[in-house]
Amino acid sequence: MRVPLSWLREFVDVAPETTPEDVLEALVRVGFEEEDVHRFDVTGPVVVGEVLSFDAEPQSNGKTIRWCQVQVAPDGETAADGGPAVHGIVCGAGNFFVGDKVVVTLPGAVLPGPFPIAARKTYGHISDGMIASAKELGLGDEHAGILRLAELGIDAPVGTDAIALLGLDDVAVEINVTPDRGYALSIRGVAREYSHSTGAVFRDPGAKVWGEVNLADERAFAVSVIDPAPIRGRVGVPEFVARIVRDVDPTKPTPAWMVARLTLAGIRSLGILIDITNYVMLELGQPIHGYDLDKLQGGITVRRATPGEKLETLDGKVRDLDPEDLVITDDSGPIGLAGVMGGGTTEMTGSTRNVLIEAANFDTVSIARTARRHKLPSEASRRFERGVDPTIQFVAAARVAELMVQLASGTDTRAGGALMRGTSSPAVELPRGFVPALIGVDYTSDEIVEALEMIGCTVRENATNWVVTPPPWRPDLTDKWTLAEEVARIEGYDLIPSILPVPPSGRGLTPAQQGRRRVSNALASAGFVETPSFPFTTEEQNDLHGSPSGEHLPSVKMANPLDGQAPFLRRSLIPALLLAAHRNVARGLTDLAVFEAGAVFLPEPGVTYGTDSVPPLGERPDDATLAALDASIPPQRRHVAVLLTGPIIEKQPGQPAVSAGLADAVDAVRIIAGAVGVEVELVQATRAALHPGRAGTVTVAGIEVGYVGEVLPAVSEAADLPGRVVVAELDLDLLLTLGGDRVVAASLSGFPAATQDVSLVLPESVPAGAVRAALAEGAGELLESLRLVDDYRGAGLPASSKSLTFALRFRAPDRTLTAAEASEARLAGVAFAAERFGATLRE
Repeated sequence: MRVPLSWLREFVDVAPETTPEDVLEALVRVGFEEEDVHRFDVTGPVVVGEVLSFDAEPQSNGKTIRWCQVQVAPDGETAADGGPAVHGIVCGAGNFFVGDKVVVTLPGAVLPGPFPIAARKTYGHISDGMIASAKELGLGDEHAGILRLAELGIDAPVGTDAIALLGLDDVAVEINVTPDRGYALSIRGVAREYSHSTGAVFRDPGAKVWGEVNLADERAFAVSVIDPAPIRGRVGVPEFVARIVRDVDPTKPTPAWMVARLTLAGIRSLGILIDITNYVMLELGQPIHGYDLDKLQGGITVRRATPGEKLETLDGKVRDLDPEDLVITDDSGPIGLAGVMGGGTTEMTGSTRNVLIEAANFDTVSIARTARRHKLPSEASRRFERGVDPTIQFVAAARVAELMVQLASGTDTRAGGALMRGTSSPAVELPRGFVPALIGVDYTSDEIVEALEMIGCTVRENATNWVVTPPPWRPDLTDKWTLAEEVARIEGYDLIPSILPVPPSGRGLTPAQQGRRRVSNALASAGFVETPSFPFTTEEQNDLHGSPSGEHLPSVKMANPLDGQAPFLRRSLIPALLLAAHRNVARGLTDLAVFEAGAVFLPEPGVTYGTDSVPPLGERPDDATLAALDASIPPQRRHVAVLLTGPIIEKQPGQPAVSAGLADAVDAVRIIAGAVGVEVELVQATRAALHPGRAGTVTVAGIEVGYVGEVLPAVSEAADLPGRVVVAELDLDLLLTLGGDRVVAASLSGFPAATQDVSLVLPESVPAGAVRAALAEGAGELLESLRLVDDYRGAGLPASSKSLTFALRFRAPDRTLTAAEASEARLAGVAFAAERFGATLRE
């Protein structure tokens, strides 16, 4: 919001010596953000001059210039630049006449750009200054001709300072207005806030008493509202005021002071009638629309659009209306998009003689949705969607009528129409001790009441609480928290102490969150890089990676996917990791170790998910609605997956490159298991997307928790990944459940360990993992660790047999083991394996 200081001074006492920076500082104290300071960037001497004569001189380039004699100071006096009273000036415009008063920029002046003015030789003459156009002065876009003061209704003596005359010495401060403080999108609102900050006297332009619309007048205008389907139970048009002004002269010039203020506020001058409506909008915060009364057919009806209706708005575009749009209509159909933009058929033009002024209040949600639906933000919608004072409509319409009478020679008939439903702000109970407890400042009761009354609230007392009724222009004050914030804002944020809060015990991350974080940190510490991704994929990828055998399993299809080629929610994390690997390899990163921890979606067969009923967005759903929404979401489980490809050890002198293989993926699984605190076992298995013989199921205590393996060459080639690719995917939620809440570190023993090896001959079909488990079970509690160190198949062994060598380490927690105790435990394990699998000791 840009606020010209001359305008601000009309409604609040701002000391003459106050700088724009002082004003911004005051507004920052009451919660606004400082943006910028805007000036016309014109410095003098710039004076009123009178064209005494000119000679038209055609040039060889086809252009005709005028060599002008312009009086810039009274006879016998020195001009503002120290030169003679009459200056010779070359001008290329042809829209002025002898005797015209014009704006002359004398040598030494600087125009926006910056564009310094000096005496220059041009077209064979010494041009001692320049006759300025509106654009050159920063007053508008008109550059076809110079600015004639008569067009602005100005007749000032020659030599008068034109900077002050045209308001070019004014300055505007710009502040950022947050969405909850729409009242500050007006000079009225900012003046009130400046008063709160400085204590300066505020004069409310909305408190002026006006003669209201005479609805009994025979010339009264019919106004009606039809809204059978209000949004959130709120009628789209709570208030609507129409007022008629007749016999206006649209050719009247907009006064220079108004043009200057509008320009500083960021709005172009578009003619006296439109300028007046924009001026009142900025002054009071009430958007105004003016209709050419003679173009209206019948009375005005505000209603929702019907399917198939169209409207050509003022920007010349024909828009397809939505049944939720509020439209202004007459007997011909829609003539305006309510609260957003008027229609082209009834706009005010240079031939308008009678004006119907509209000052209405529209529902915030309805206007916000319409503006976004049509991608049509406007100054009006910006205010309506934040909330407009519902008591200002009569005042705004009367103010427009007053200005049209004063500046456009109109006649205020006071005839019109009005619909006022009477809105009132609901009262809020504010417990006496609530504000100091929440803000942390020991405000007195008088300070709290004073602050609330200062912003316009009405405060009543009862035994334990204050009952506070917010002012109508503050729809954001809805509860005790927003009232407490206002007290803190008015009293000063600088009073709030800076105290580091102490978190209460028992808060923080849940055990599941801690476990997930441990897993991610462990993988990152091991050299893996996390690659979060969107949870969308194709049905083919879900079938390939989301089921063990590649059969079709149900997947959830999105109704409005971000990517139409990937509309399904993923059943596995592997497709996203393959895509991330492809992007990295395509950019030259060929050694990859990546992981992702995220949700997968596993719908139950025969169950339909999703919902067609969307609850209203403007209010919180009740518990039953939230429960129904939760039930419409498919089951989600958190998985963790890793992918490795390329060299795990780079080539270096004396060391060839080592490619990532299945063992590295198994190591990643063991890292995850260690972070969770579980022991995993691997069982050879088959899976649709993995290489036969190089894939396995990961189990914990006999429960399957995931898989690990090498990706089929055909699958890796389809992902444009060269070489070997290994992956693993585990159910992280299940792992955390099996691992418990804590990871307990193993204790260190002070006694030495006894190590022994054992080689067993078994049939090739017996899995090594099963033999390891049998040895561990038979060896008993003295066994500390057990590793497979060799798998031999060849000469010296019976056909279809293999020799598995295990390294066993024994240790007692309370003594040093003897060799006999260790051998006895080892033989007990061998006996158990022999009984279960027919294993024999290898000679």
